[in-house]
Formats: sequence, structure tokens, C-alpha cells
Amino acid sequence: MAVSSPTGIWLRNWMGLRGASRSNHEIHGISVPADVVVYFSDVAAKAYQLEQWLPVLERLNRDHKVLLVFRKVGALRELRRRTSLSMIFARRFDDLMELFDANDYSLGIYVNNGVNNFQSLTFARMVHVHVNHGESDKLSMVSNQVKAYDKVFIAGPAALERHRSVLLDFDESKLVMVGRPQLDLGYPPELEPSALRTVMYAPTWEGENESNNYTSLDVYGRQIVDALLALPDTRVVYKPHPRVASSPNRDVAQAHEEIVQAIEEANIDRQTPHIVSEQGNILAMFGGVDGLVTDVSSVGLDFLYLYPERPLVLTDRRTDRPCLERDAPVARSCPVIDGDSVNEAYGLISAALEQDKSSAERAEVRRFYFGDLAKGDSTDIFVSTVHDLITERRKKLVNHQFHASAGEAADE
Repeated sequence: MAVSSPTGIWLRNWMGLRGASRSNHEIHGISVPADVVVYFSDVAAKAYQLEQWLPVLERLNRDHKVLLVFRKVGALRELRRRTSLSMIFARRFDDLMELFDANDYSLGIYVNNGVNNFQSLTFARMVHVHVNHGESDKLSMVSNQVKAYDKVFIAGPAALERHRSVLLDFDESKLVMVGRPQLDLGYPPELEPSALRTVMYAPTWEGENESNNYTSLDVYGRQIVDALLALPDTRVVYKPHPRVASSPNRDVAQAHEEIVQAIEEANIDRQTPHIVSEQGNILAMFGGVDGLVTDVSSVGLDFLYLYPERPLVLTDRRTDRPCLERDAPVARSCPVIDGDSVNEAYGLISAALEQDKSSAERAEVRRFYFGDLAKGDSTDIFVSTVHDLITERRKKLVNHQFHASAGEAADE
């Protein structure tokens, strides 16, 4: 029975709910102790942006209590079974400010540039830190919005150069290099061991506009997968971005469906099946991957960080190699599939796997993106930097409160 139907309205009135609204709730004076607020204002479909940070935040929670604050209840429900961290839903701006005012939060963390982040940024007592949800060369990785945050955590020198080349009148002292803490973590492997060579194709989604569109799916996806399926003694793993399967872009959706069908057909009477993984943790799969074909995104750089000795092939939907190498320096260290080379995809991928000549270049470009950090270093830097920022902010608040009290005393 729909509540908006005449019968539904009569039933609400009969129950004494006349005039009531499901949004008619408030927060006032609620104590939810924590040192760090992780603010997420987006819908459940974007929960993957926060999900990858959960293990790092759980580690931080050992030293500084962490609270996840959601503005969409669906996102909270999506993640609540995936972490033991405390969570709260604050729908209205007034609710959010009441929550912040009633507690002693010292630092806020933001994993994206959601427009509603600016509501949280109005709260002056916290130090606001943008961490983003990956390290990539996508245009969306640098936004003028970062000027609003007190600090911006970046992976390494490449991100510094990215901000420097894009932003005008930007205070670079906001940038703090912390590496990529998510890559320090160990995950149970999600790929069954195989005696066959395993090659992954991991395309990104189409972005929210053409300037942020880096996917190869609609232009080369089927040709890439056909080339991979033709490789001898090879298991293919197709691991698209989580948003590909539900893409509203007709060409991307059609390419995805065709690839899934091609893999299903290739698996007929095959002893070791090729794999389609629309969900799953890609970082937990990398250990079983011998080579990767991917687009400009965080996926290729994560693979480079973890396994720089393994072949990496990049795609370029725009077929502009000088522009690609300028905007995505990783392209200087690996073969590229574009409009000029896609017809030779089989030979290009086969040569990368069997005669890898780019390992030295990949090691060098890895240092450019992530510095000389070893596994575990990023997490230590992240946790210690957060601790220092909390300590510094609390000292500033004491002095700030002292001067405010002195002013009030003088007025009296």
C-alpha cells in the first residue's frame, strides 16, 4: 500500500500521523565521541570511494577514534557490514552542525570532492584534510576545490607536479606526501591459482563528462579482449570499474555485454575458465596477475606500485601520444593501445608479456609517482601525519579559546 495513495493518507491520519514527514527528525546534543570524522556525502553507488580507505581508517582508529559521517542513509547501509568503525547518518545541514557542535572532533577526512563537502567545511574547529580515493592522472584528480581544505594528502612527486601545472594561485604548503596507504595492506587472494599465465583487462568507467572520459571499453574493449583470448596458455580476467555494469552510456554498456558474452563462449569446454569479475577487490587480485591492460586510472598506478616488475599496457582513447605522455607520465614506460595500434593489439600485448623491455623505465616512473616508499611506509606516514595535525589543532584551539575568554572577561 503506497503511503501517497488516498488509502495510505487516510491510514496515516487514522494512526495520528497527520502532517508528519519521514524527514521530520532532528539531532540535538548527541555525544558521539571521536577524534577524526570521515565525511561522506554521496550516494551508495559511490561507496567504493570510501570502501578502499576502510582498512587504513581501522588502523588509524587504534590511535585516534574514527567516526564515519554519512549524508545519504543508503551509503551507510552499503558499508556498515564491511567495517567495525562507528557510523552516523546526518541528513540535514542543521543535524550535521549540531553533531559537530556537541562533540570534540579535531580532524575531518574527505575521500572525494562531493559538492556537499562544503557544508562540513563550514565547521571551523576541525582541520579539514582531503585524501581523494586513488592516485591517477585523470583530470578529476586535480580540482580548484582543493583550495578549500586545510591539507591535501597526495601520493608523491607526480601529484605535486599535477597540482602545480593545473592550479593557479594555489598554496603548495597544503600538499602533504603520504604515499598510498591502501597499498600497504594485505588482502586474501581473490583469484584461484593457475598454471596458466593470467592477464587482466581492467577498464575504467566513462566519467561524468567527456574531459574525464578515459575508458577504452567503447572504442577498443572488444578488440583488446579478443586479443587476450587468442593468447596461448593464458587465463583472461576481465575486471571493469564497478560502475561499468550499470553504465547509462549505451556504447559502454553494449561493449561490456559483448565482452562478457565473448568470455562465456570462450569458456565452453575450457578446463581453466576465463573470469569476469564485476565486483571484487582488484587489489586482492593483483597478486595472481602476470600482466595488466588498463586505462588511465588509479588501477594501472596501483599495479605499478605493487608489481613494477610485471608488464603494464596502457590505453589511450584519444590517440594523442604526446598529450598522453604529458598528462600521464606512466605512458612513457609502457606500450600503448590507441587508434593507431589497436589492430596490432595481439602482437603488442604478446611482446610486452614475453619480451618485457620496459622494466627499468617502470621502476623509475614508480619513484616519480610514489617516491622511494617501501610497503608499510605509507601507512606509518599517514597515521603520524594525522596525529601531528590533531595535536597541532588542539593546541591552536586552546589558545583560541583562551583569547576568546579573555575578550569576554574584558567586556564584563
